[in-house]
Amino acid sequence: MVERTSGPDAVDGAGDAGDSGDCEGAGEAAEVLDRPLPEGVRHRVVSLVADAFGGLTVGELPPQLRQYARFTPTRRAKFAGNAMAVAVATVPAFRQRIAARLRETQSELAEAIDAGSPPAAADPVDVAAIAYVLRPTGWVKLVEAAGEEAQRVNAERAGEQVLDELRRVREELDQVRAAARSDGDRARTELEAARKEADALQRKLRSALSDVRRGEAALRKSASELEAQRAAAAAEQARGEGEARRLKAKLAETDAALEASRRAVREGRSVEDMRLRLLLDTMLDAAQGLRRELALPPASMRPADTVDAVEPGKMTPKDIAARALSDMDPALLDQLLALPQAHLVVDGYNVTKTGYPTMPLEKQRLRLLGGLAVLAAQTGAEMTCVFDGAELAAPVLLAPPRGVRVMFSKPGVTADELIRQLVRAEPPGRPVVVVSTDREVADGVAKAGARPVASALLLKRLART
Repeated sequence: MVERTSGPDAVDGAGDAGDSGDCEGAGEAAEVLDRPLPEGVRHRVVSLVADAFGGLTVGELPPQLRQYARFTPTRRAKFAGNAMAVAVATVPAFRQRIAARLRETQSELAEAIDAGSPPAAADPVDVAAIAYVLRPTGWVKLVEAAGEEAQRVNAERAGEQVLDELRRVREELDQVRAAARSDGDRARTELEAARKEADALQRKLRSALSDVRRGEAALRKSASELEAQRAAAAAEQARGEGEARRLKAKLAETDAALEASRRAVREGRSVEDMRLRLLLDTMLDAAQGLRRELALPPASMRPADTVDAVEPGKMTPKDIAARALSDMDPALLDQLLALPQAHLVVDGYNVTKTGYPTMPLEKQRLRLLGGLAVLAAQTGAEMTCVFDGAELAAPVLLAPPRGVRVMFSKPGVTADELIRQLVRAEPPGRPVVVVSTDREVADGVAKAGARPVASALLLKRLART
């Protein structure tokens, strides 16, 4: 006999025939399941096999299931469910061992199923699963009854789900209707409020239009008053112009009278001048006659001849050296700055890198500007210190000292060019002194009329302060 199942429960005919001889007795007809094992029964069979699995030795297990011997029942059911279902259906010895374990663990239910009278309170799925493993007489009917019961339960559950879904839909519909009624009430309330607001706006609009009409009337009245005032002003202007013409005529008459008076005075003054000139000529003739009478020699000396000085041809090199100042004498800078409206322009980094090149640029600037501030206070001369802006890595936060103008050249412009611009900006004739050791700067400012001096001269002068 062959047991027919579908899927993983397919039964090998030869194996089942051998099992029927050992378990059900010789000559007893084997029952056949001619439909697929219900899914619920199958899951229950796999669970029962997974629980009974642990009571068997490795040698008692089919070869395909030995790798799952150390798994927990849950993991066996998860990873070896199909393999265990196939083994139960196709390996009679394995099914008999599982059946023996079930008779030990669930003896009462197993005995009732073997007797053909399963308890009415027992779960049909459990009864069908145990009957599938034990294979008592009538086990096929138990499995089929469990499948029908499972379908009935599933149908009842599906009906309950449909009813629950219907109730949920009805509740949602009631909620939607309530929300719609609430939204309608709110919309009607808002519409009523909008109508009231529109009425208020219309009243305000009518009031505004009335105000506009009153304003237009007032504007027309003001325009008429303005026109009347313009006419009055035009009449007043005509009267003023007539009065001005009358005053101009009277002024012309006065000017004519004044000119006649001036001519009379000039004629009288010319007579007096003629008399004074005649008297002066008489005195000059008298002086010349007196000079001839006294025989006075002509004047041979002038006031400048009385000033003591070194006579030409008698000056020695020592005398000249004693009177002149060296180009490196700080007194020369004092004399230049003592000139009226003198302007001192300093090439900043040229001076600092000549005097104290090892100091940082910031300290160089502060030291030079401090000395120039003292010099400006002593001499009263205008002073401008120019630095090259290309030397700066970042903007300089510097408070210029009193009496000293501090300037940095713009990007692309050198400090030398800025110095030449300063010299060209001064009017011709103003004394301008430029401090720089750079020969190109010195020659350029000298051509522009400035006096170049060396940086060392300024450093010597600052060292005295």
